[in-house]
Amino acid sequence: MPQPQVWIERFEPEDARAEAWRGFHSLHNRIRAEWWPDYPPRSLPVLRRLLTTVPPVWGLRWWVAWCRGDLVGGTELELSQTPENRHLAWCDVYVHPAHRRRGIGSALLRTVAEISREDNRRLLTFATAATAHSGEAFARRLGATPGLTQNINQLRISDVDPALLQARQRRAPEDEFRLGFGEGPYPEADLADVVKMHAVMNTAPRGSLDMEDFHWTPQMIRDQEEASRKRGVERWTIYARHLPTGRIAGFTEVGWDRNEPEILHQWGTGVFPEFRNHGLGRWLKAAMLEVVLARRPEVKFVSTGNADSNAPMLKINRELGFRLYNTITLWQVPVEQVLTHVAAQA
Repeated sequence: MPQPQVWIERFEPEDARAEAWRGFHSLHNRIRAEWWPDYPPRSLPVLRRLLTTVPPVWGLRWWVAWCRGDLVGGTELELSQTPENRHLAWCDVYVHPAHRRRGIGSALLRTVAEISREDNRRLLTFATAATAHSGEAFARRLGATPGLTQNINQLRISDVDPALLQARQRRAPEDEFRLGFGEGPYPEADLADVVKMHAVMNTAPRGSLDMEDFHWTPQMIRDQEEASRKRGVERWTIYARHLPTGRIAGFTEVGWDRNEPEILHQWGTGVFPEFRNHGLGRWLKAAMLEVVLARRPEVKFVSTGNADSNAPMLKINRELGFRLYNTITLWQVPVEQVLTHVAAQA
């Protein structure tokens, strides 16, 4: 029996027609529920704002697949314009569960692989979730190799032990370090230190992913802050400063979206190698949770991601009460291999 014809078109968030936006919104929330079962659906205005406030440096593009008048699949392609990792293209491919195993995912993948090749990218990277079993099966049929496994852990605020947080504060090395707190845009005078602070994340495990170190610039930080402002996302930062040298020794950041007030996202937490083994990671995360408890009573749980090989951070999170919620696998596959595979499927 012949398969129904699939039509793929570019999706432009700024001027997509209403019918395309309705279909894209419905598909987005269907896939979101599969990956993140506890997360609320996004409204159409929130999703539209999310896609129209992306800083240009990330080079994001979207395509959608139509079948018999229904939007049944989509793909997001990131062709980052940063100096590093210009050999990589990041993508997400998603198909409505009722339309899988019909070649729609392969057709979307062919589209992003062809665009990636035109941009001289040789490696395609994408993620799958343990809660969406079809993703891993698709990756293995493609011949992709797993590069990094990440644990997505959640902490229910109702499970937080205030006595534990206070004990962490009492054991803090305050004779050698001081904590500082910031919210909103970084002060201009601190930007150079902030760039160095974020560079420490390059020391986090990245498995066998074929990636180069990533370096933020002051302009990229400002562009990301503006995007967060437009989306209604607030950032809090707590950093530890080394008193003898005045250097930032470590930091932790969280993001809170007023459109999803029950969820707090734990972003980066990092300590420079020369300042490790002082208990700074425990101190920073405990201090941040105390701030969250005091200032954000609407938050119900905190979500964070860590490489499954990052034993020190996983230990800190477990002690605080974080529990495994999902597992994300990052896959990589040569662009030419993708094109060969989809050609054979066709």
